[in-house]
Amino acid sequence: MTESHRLLDPVRTALATVMDPELGRPITELNMVDSIDIDEVCRVSVTLLLTTAGCPLKARFTKEITEVVMNIEGVTDVQVIMGEMNDEQRQALRSTMQGGLKSIPFAQADSLTRVIAIASGKGGVGKSSLTVNLACALADQGHKVGLLDADIYGHSVPDLLGIPEDEGPTTIEGMDLVMPVEVHGLKVMSIGMMKPSRDQVVAWRGPVVDRAVGQFLTDVLWGDLDFLLIDLPPGTGDTAIGFGQKLPNAEVIVVTTPQTAATEVAERAGTMAAQMNQKIIGVVENMSYLETECPHCSETHRVDVFGSGGGATIAASLTERLSYEVPLLAEIPLETEFRANGDTGTPCVLATPDSPASSVIRALAEVLASQKRNLAGFRLNLDPS
Repeated sequence: MTESHRLLDPVRTALATVMDPELGRPITELNMVDSIDIDEVCRVSVTLLLTTAGCPLKARFTKEITEVVMNIEGVTDVQVIMGEMNDEQRQALRSTMQGGLKSIPFAQADSLTRVIAIASGKGGVGKSSLTVNLACALADQGHKVGLLDADIYGHSVPDLLGIPEDEGPTTIEGMDLVMPVEVHGLKVMSIGMMKPSRDQVVAWRGPVVDRAVGQFLTDVLWGDLDFLLIDLPPGTGDTAIGFGQKLPNAEVIVVTTPQTAATEVAERAGTMAAQMNQKIIGVVENMSYLETECPHCSETHRVDVFGSGGGATIAASLTERLSYEVPLLAEIPLETEFRANGDTGTPCVLATPDSPASSVIRALAEVLASQKRNLAGFRLNLDPS
């Protein structure tokens, strides 16, 4: 065996350590290495296929490939030649990254990502604030978390996370794939980051909204996630129905406040999700109580500003209606800091991790992370015949 032939396998092994920083996989796995040529004096020439000729990563790829190949004993020189993928090759790469063209990776039977949709019957109950803080708590505990803001008309996730108006998702040229924004250890996608300005109104009819939501699931390069949290719009409209059809085995948390006006509509949201074959894993009661120091005795008292027992009532009602246990997962107290941190774009669980509200949400994250999936309430798509 000649020296040039002996070097071929080590070169391939070395190239497998070079990662595409956008796609998060080795260039060899992505079939970006078109050819490897080694001449009689052990000069190595690597032809790399890029998704587009104007790829801004050319210099980075050249530097990293040169470094790893030159570290191989016997290599005398390295040349990196840049080429461009044809349409067929780009389509194959897209299919590789998404597990199949236009498929929803989280809906596949072999998906290891837990999809948890956060739903409510009405607005103003703190659903988005809970979703953002719960996602941050899970990420802070070491999990890989994606956060999808599916509230197309009333999106608030970018502001709650403090994402600047000029920062948005990027498109991988030639691939029609979108990279989500990364902040606080989360991968985030929201229509609010794709508009020319945050104050621009989204005036879309239902079918257009449904198509956009579908693209968030098929065209966004989420990568390998432990959790995907979805902030649903309030109520039982088109978006919630569309998600039920696209992700029938998603799990759902219903958010409410204690008062009757919120609990009645929250129960309807939970019932609708169950009708779409989604598993209701629990109820969260937000703004449950206010802890205040009494001016007379200087002791701290619990004040039920919006009443009490609403979350427990919904949990019991859904348990009876769905024939499996729907627990009350958490009661989150009403806090000024919780609201203030949301206004400044720093989630409460990160800004004041030891506050009562943050402690409850962190405990909820630990409970969710420790749970194993239960088939009760899930549709198995089995034919008894």
